[in-house]
Amino acid sequence: MSSNPVPEEEVKPIPGDLKALPTTIGIDKSPPGTKSEAVKSCLKTEPSCANSHKPHSIHVMPAVDASVEGDKPKEDKGPELTEISAADLEPDATEVDFNHSRIGKLENLETLRCVEVLILRENLIKKIENISMLTTLKEVEFYDNQITKIENLDSLVNLEILDISFNRLSRIENLHNLVKLKKLFLVNNKLSKIENLEKLVNLEMLELGSNKIRVIENLDALVNLKNLFLGKNRISKLENLERLEKLELLSIQSNRIVKLEGLEKNRELCHLYISHNGIEQIENLENNTKLETLDLAANRIKHLKNIDHLVNIEEFWFNDNQIESFEEIEVLKHFPKLATVYLANNPIEKNPMYRRKIMMVSPTVTQIDATMCRK
Repeated sequence: MSSNPVPEEEVKPIPGDLKALPTTIGIDKSPPGTKSEAVKSCLKTEPSCANSHKPHSIHVMPAVDASVEGDKPKEDKGPELTEISAADLEPDATEVDFNHSRIGKLENLETLRCVEVLILRENLIKKIENISMLTTLKEVEFYDNQITKIENLDSLVNLEILDISFNRLSRIENLHNLVKLKKLFLVNNKLSKIENLEKLVNLEMLELGSNKIRVIENLDALVNLKNLFLGKNRISKLENLERLEKLELLSIQSNRIVKLEGLEKNRELCHLYISHNGIEQIENLENNTKLETLDLAANRIKHLKNIDHLVNIEEFWFNDNQIESFEEIEVLKHFPKLATVYLANNPIEKNPMYRRKIMMVSPTVTQIDATMCRK
């Protein structure tokens, strides 16, 4: 095995729901203006949540920069935190959006008797509190705040989506009552262990990218899990995935894996993203015949073998490896559905016939590397 360190590069964007890719989405860090007046709300008036036929939303605007009045500049006292005022809230609203509003504390939300979606992205919240009465909630987003602990969610038994990505969490905890949860996003925190998920049997998506996790463990109870994201951690072995028989997508890019293994029971797997690791050979994919996307880019692989049975492959990402001979790419002819292939930054790319040879082997290909093919 090579002693060179495993490359740690940015994870390649994965097609699909952008919500599933918080590790690749840019964040607007432009500073908001100073707050000089009460927060304004845009309300849609409806009689009551029981009689509503359309989503009823509140969008609370960020604090307004009023440092200049006419031609006379005012003294800049610095940005102030926004307080949530009950007067700004419509009791019958089903969706409330406090995105990028400089909120520092959760309070005065008890009037929201019908709220199902609560958006609190990009604020300055340090503690999850004062939302236990919002039992109608189905989705809560705390993305990009300053939260250090998962707490005070026990009563939110109808919650289906929870996002606490880009915070300061050190543990996964206090989720045992959220048995209806389907999507959990904990990207870019300080988590070192996968734990306390055994009650979340209905979970379908788990996003734990950009943490400090070293071992895949404690996932046996998640028998309905379909999408698992573990990119940019410190994982050195593919293991403990055998109970996830419904798994369709596994993203474990930018880790420290040196052997392709442990996927024998994951027969429903359609998308495997395992780029930017230290894998030296392709093996142990005999049972993964439903694979449509196979991403093995930026590893240490010299030979394309043990994949000719993967007849459903549509996208094959294999750039930044060590393929030296065009004989290796003959395997592509076994992929009748192949549309996209990445082989850039392999030694064979230096050959002037590089693109032509790929198209001859695989006439179904419509894209080679970042360039569309001319037919």
